[in-house]
Amino acid sequence: MKEPFLYVTIPGLNHAPHVTYMWLTMVLLLALAYLTTRRLQLLPGAGQGLMELVVGGLLDFMERVMGHHAKAHLPIIGGIVLFIVTANLLGIIPGLFSATANINVTAGCAITIFLYYQYVGFRRHGLAYIKHFAGPVWWLSPLILPIELISHFIRPFTLALRLFANMQGHEIVLIIITLLVPIVAPLPIVFLGIFVSFIQGFVFMLLSMIYIAGAEEEPH
Repeated sequence: MKEPFLYVTIPGLNHAPHVTYMWLTMVLLLALAYLTTRRLQLLPGAGQGLMELVVGGLLDFMERVMGHHAKAHLPIIGGIVLFIVTANLLGIIPGLFSATANINVTAGCAITIFLYYQYVGFRRHGLAYIKHFAGPVWWLSPLILPIELISHFIRPFTLALRLFANMQGHEIVLIIITLLVPIVAPLPIVFLGIFVSFIQGFVFMLLSMIYIAGAEEEPH
């Protein structure tokens, strides 16, 4: 595994570069948010216009998938997808590291979504939210309930592992090809990495929206 340019070492603990890059990703996003919102104008400049385009595009897509409740979930969905995409893209820069290539970071994102949509379900339906896990026919509930619970608890694992495996795989492939053909071969991989970075953020966002929308819908 390549040694990142920036990393933290904690005395007595293992090397943990993903912590540095998680913080770096958050600092970059906070700085971008501050710079593009500190002087909001009716006729936006380039920075404000780009941010409005990104946020507006996210909200429009969310409303198509989730309906009119989508705006309430924009902060968490938008925040996580921007974090994931930014972290993914950092790993493409030579000498830097992608925080999402570490299972602890992707697990944190996945568990956050898991807890959030459970909260949304109970907030909207109260204890009736449990009916989501019981199935449409009451007498099949003893059979359906454990299956539904297992499928729901597997969701954060699949979300975390999918993102981690793809980003870690890209890191390994880039290292191998760079060692074999150091100049020409990495270029197509870099463009592929950019594509994968956005696709993985999109997939994580889409699955998160489906889970949240499912928690909000009325139990059958």
